[in-house]
Amino acid sequence: MASAVVEIPPSNHGIPGSKMLQHVELPEINPAQSKPTDPLGVATTWLDTFNRLISGHDLDIQDLFLDTSYWRDLLCTTWNFHTYHGPSKIMSVLKGTGQQCCLILLELDSSSDIKKPTLCPIDFNGKLQGIQAFLTLETNLGRGRGLVKLVQDAKDGGKWKAFTLFTTLEQLKGHEESVNTRRPTGVEHGSHSGRLNWQERRNVEANCEGSFEPTVLIVGAGQGGLTIAARLKQLNIPTLIIDRNERIGDNWRNRYHQLVLHDSVWYDHMPYLNFPPNWPIFTPKDKLAEWFETYAKALELNVWTRTSIVSSTWDEGKRQWSLTLKRQTDGRNETRTLHPRHVIQATGHSGESYFPSHIKGLDSFKGDRLVHSSQFTGPQPDAKGKKAVIVGCCNSGHDIAQDYYEHGYDVTMVQRSSTLVVSCENLIDVDMKGVYSEDGPPIEDADILNMSTPNAVNARLKVDNTKEINRRDAPLLRALQAAGFALDNGPEGAGLFTKYLHRGGGYYIDVGASQLIADGKIRIKQGQEIERVNPHSLTFADGSELEADEVVFATGYQNMRETARKIFGDELADRVKDVWGFDDEGETRTMWRRTGHPGFWFFGGNLALCRFYSRLLALQIKAMEVGLMEYEID
Repeated sequence: MASAVVEIPPSNHGIPGSKMLQHVELPEINPAQSKPTDPLGVATTWLDTFNRLISGHDLDIQDLFLDTSYWRDLLCTTWNFHTYHGPSKIMSVLKGTGQQCCLILLELDSSSDIKKPTLCPIDFNGKLQGIQAFLTLETNLGRGRGLVKLVQDAKDGGKWKAFTLFTTLEQLKGHEESVNTRRPTGVEHGSHSGRLNWQERRNVEANCEGSFEPTVLIVGAGQGGLTIAARLKQLNIPTLIIDRNERIGDNWRNRYHQLVLHDSVWYDHMPYLNFPPNWPIFTPKDKLAEWFETYAKALELNVWTRTSIVSSTWDEGKRQWSLTLKRQTDGRNETRTLHPRHVIQATGHSGESYFPSHIKGLDSFKGDRLVHSSQFTGPQPDAKGKKAVIVGCCNSGHDIAQDYYEHGYDVTMVQRSSTLVVSCENLIDVDMKGVYSEDGPPIEDADILNMSTPNAVNARLKVDNTKEINRRDAPLLRALQAAGFALDNGPEGAGLFTKYLHRGGGYYIDVGASQLIADGKIRIKQGQEIERVNPHSLTFADGSELEADEVVFATGYQNMRETARKIFGDELADRVKDVWGFDDEGETRTMWRRTGHPGFWFFGGNLALCRFYSRLLALQIKAMEVGLMEYEID
């Protein structure tokens, strides 16, 4: 049989429809320019001029923004997420008419040392120096925060201009969160006949009894569902989460036996309730599941487990849903019909598992197990010498392969496209140190630092980060390539996070499996597609055959849109837009913002993304509920 070598997709391969990020030119460096001695004065002068511009003064935008500048705005200039590029575009936004929201004022935030204007490197290597300043802001509708990075324009006499500006809404005027000085009293003092105590009131709300009906229904009680529910709770929006699992946290608890988060504790905090100071750096799945249950109780979130949607109808005129739910509670089945105005699908950004059912002979397999990685619970005991094949080489595939090896299996991984590999230690030390680390700032400030850089600019800056990680990981990466493992550095060499946002996967944060591959303890079958599954083996397109007692397809997940189709039907799924990947401006498509179907939202991502974007989605829903925002108007 003729060899049918699979052409490895390029490292910039993304999910369908995702746009390539715009190529970014960093500002020109003039080594003759002296360092500023007064960052506060520079930042103050720039802000004064910017505020005069937005208040209507006839000023030249070119004096404020570089030709290669970017302004990333989240809900301050429109009810959407935008990245504006260049002075002309920025000016057109500032002069825009008919907007529902507009920026009124920017001020320096000097509430802590880290926030004060300071000289800092703009790029990883420190060749480009600039001034960074945290900001507070006011719009006609709310308040928020931001960050500006100023550099000297080598083409204009060294004038200080913005390279990047970031603005994000954090509260609506008159509808602030019920936290800190606005926290509830917890009791009504005095004499109140027939009043309910706290537990009784919680039972009414948690079970949707009497007149209580949720304004928002969330599907999924993972990190997405819990974080957005927590934000809505503080905005006094009645909310109910439903989940088909037995317990809160089962979306993690039921995954493979050795699963531990590859992100660090400093990156993974949840809104309002940080992990305690003794929490391990890397969280085991079962520990995270327990935390989710604790979180839901502490934040008084309403969650119905063992509950699924039987039918759903959207009433365009009433702008509300009619949802029939089937719930198992106290050993009996209960059917309830609710009428929320918003549904949030928080079933995970990856959607339903992708199982390659097109492969011939799947039903003929006579081995011990053939499953998708989402159904893998762990190796069998006393299985030493059995042959395990894992199809797919990202985080799950590597973790499962390592687990198999540690239980005495003969392990082979099938790699069909290249994989970005970074060691966990170097990723944290190079990419997150000083931001998400033990010596980092408070999590709210860390998020401003992280999210303030537009995705296109971040991709350009991360090229040098990725090179440094590769330099540190060089011995391991060379050994992987020698073992036949294909590597890449993400789109245009931009590294892990850009690949995550562009593709939704394609990487492995190494916690041990890479060395097993390098040492030949886990073998690699590279560049061949599976043509057929046999009773006890796999046949590849080149005619080769690989014996298998167990096969795990770590082949990823479908788009969230397909999960929506499964739950809510074709009409909704055909109306909403594709989720994940980049839009024309470099913002993440459809997630955390309007989907194309009124009253329907997608929410997902890792713990850090859920923490940050949960506030923004909650603000959009609150704005709609109080009449500040219309779904059809940007």
